[in-house]
Amino acid sequence: MGTHQDVRRQRNVILVDSYETAEHGVPQTARHIAPAFIRAGYSCVRVQSSPQPPGVYASSRPALENYVANLVHDGDLARTVAELRAYDPVAVVPGGEYGVAFADVLSEALGLPTNGTALSRARRDKAEMAETVRRAGLRTAEQLRAESEQELVDWHRKLGGRIVVKPLSSAGGDGVAFCDTAEQSAAAFRRIVGADDIFSRPNTAVLAQEYLVGTEYIVNTASLDGAHHAAEIWRSSRFSVNGIRDLSGACYIVPRRGEVQDQLVEYAFGVLDALGIRHGPAHVELKMTPDGPCLIEAGARLSGGDLPHYARLAAGESQLDWAVDAYVRPKRFLARRGEPYEIDRYFAWVALISPASGRLKSYRNIEEIRSLESFREMWELVRPGEEIVPTVDDTTYPVIINLMHEVEEVVQRDMGTIRYLDGAGFYELEG
Repeated sequence: MGTHQDVRRQRNVILVDSYETAEHGVPQTARHIAPAFIRAGYSCVRVQSSPQPPGVYASSRPALENYVANLVHDGDLARTVAELRAYDPVAVVPGGEYGVAFADVLSEALGLPTNGTALSRARRDKAEMAETVRRAGLRTAEQLRAESEQELVDWHRKLGGRIVVKPLSSAGGDGVAFCDTAEQSAAAFRRIVGADDIFSRPNTAVLAQEYLVGTEYIVNTASLDGAHHAAEIWRSSRFSVNGIRDLSGACYIVPRRGEVQDQLVEYAFGVLDALGIRHGPAHVELKMTPDGPCLIEAGARLSGGDLPHYARLAAGESQLDWAVDAYVRPKRFLARRGEPYEIDRYFAWVALISPASGRLKSYRNIEEIRSLESFREMWELVRPGEEIVPTVDDTTYPVIINLMHEVEEVVQRDMGTIRYLDGAGFYELEG
């Protein structure tokens, strides 16, 4: 642990589980949090909620130059709280989904602005989340928390139609299955239960929900004592490939105002109230169905997928900027809350969707993608010479491309061109 001698005189923010990269070196939103608070005049203390990080973050190394201390919680809460009090903290911020529950514990124990622990489970367990939102009077999908295969099969047969089966508290599309028959649901149950989720925790049950038809959106927010602000809205493009009915393949920022956006934001704020998210950032995924907005899931943390970073490129500021204001510049937050963002440059991230399995030799025509008018950057998550697998969730994208341009149609055109180039012929395998 490294500290500064004058740390007691500094204003410090605690970041919980701020893992900055994931598997394959995929950059995480967390890498931007400490620098944002440092720019605002605060120092940061990093806390790791357990000695061993989950497997998805096993290779992540924090940028220790951004922290005055790096503490590892060993299970003794009183000792960790006492160590943190020495830094006179002003806020506790989760670095991502994995840190949400412990951030609730620490903020409450330290007497800082907190979402509290009373509804912590509802903010992590997706079954309890939906039930809590339903009890608040908002529309949610029909669902079942199933601990046995037969219970799930009987429920699916009674409900009929397509359902979604997924782990209770995972992330990144891990384990999500779209099932048209009870037999498919049973197979999904067997794949999930007994396996670990993305955070290396064993799955003991599944969540089954009716399949929602509609366009998927993300509303990223920041809150101060229950006053909410919609910092950015993203629309998702979905694809039915590799046996996955609703695989996310692209996401792009949309204007704040509009008939659809206004409905989404009103509903999202209702979700925040229901889940007791009164302080800090939140990430709300929902679908605009023919009957209006309906929750997919929510997280009491910054959006993943680096979306706040991309929003800043597109609109000049992001959910992270608003969250910093909510935590440490409350007058500025309240004075500006509700102002719509203005898109200066349209932004989209597009994931290639691999149908291939084997050792990758090359990506054919990848230079055509680099030459697109709105091309900004590319992340090769699977490189030539490495094993490639069919894309089935957020952790199996082989390549991610970022597009940005002042004209929306140019971005939309280039998104379509990438999808045209992607496919079986794009992937050259060895042998």
